[in-house]
Amino acid sequence: MEKINIRRAVISDLPYLYEICLKTGDAGKDASDMFFDPYMMGQYYAAPYLVYPEGICFVAEHTHRPQGYILAVPDTINFRRWMEEQWLPPIRKRYAQPLPPELLRSEKEKRYIDIFHKSLLPIDLTAQPWLTDYPAHLHIDFLPSIQRKGIGRILIDTIFNELIQKKTPGIHLDVGSSNPGAIAFYNKTGFSTIKEHEWGLTMGKKLLH
Repeated sequence: MEKINIRRAVISDLPYLYEICLKTGDAGKDASDMFFDPYMMGQYYAAPYLVYPEGICFVAEHTHRPQGYILAVPDTINFRRWMEEQWLPPIRKRYAQPLPPELLRSEKEKRYIDIFHKSLLPIDLTAQPWLTDYPAHLHIDFLPSIQRKGIGRILIDTIFNELIQKKTPGIHLDVGSSNPGAIAFYNKTGFSTIKEHEWGLTMGKKLLH
């Protein structure tokens, strides 16, 4: 088997980030049939992290192409402000509401349109108090071809080290209850539950002691 190469992401990796995001977008499974626009999920959960000046992005490359990634930002509040001011305005124009019903393939796709149009400001710290102690957040996804090979732990540790160098006190993430494998993985890498929701969990890990 060819070696899996872990490296910092570059802008030419952007098409692969969109692809990986879509093909893992249904609780780790392929969500391609749920979207008329295959780039829609990546517009929110992948591409902006690579474009954002403070983004920390690594890919797992196998057979000469990225097949997994980990994406993080050290300060979620600053990232949301940048999303609201710079990233989302042109996307809202592209996906103007309401979209023609004949375009929509699923309720999941309709929810994404709603997400695009929901303002990220102002940020209510009383509703999300964990942003103080766990200001960073991440997304991590792999295609089946490189799953269960220990790559996830390597990428998580890489992000932890990057954030510790930036003196980031902690990191959080959201995970759906429909993805128990991901929850188990995060528990093994030191995350614990901060808050339970109807849809899943917010989990966090302290980085500085």
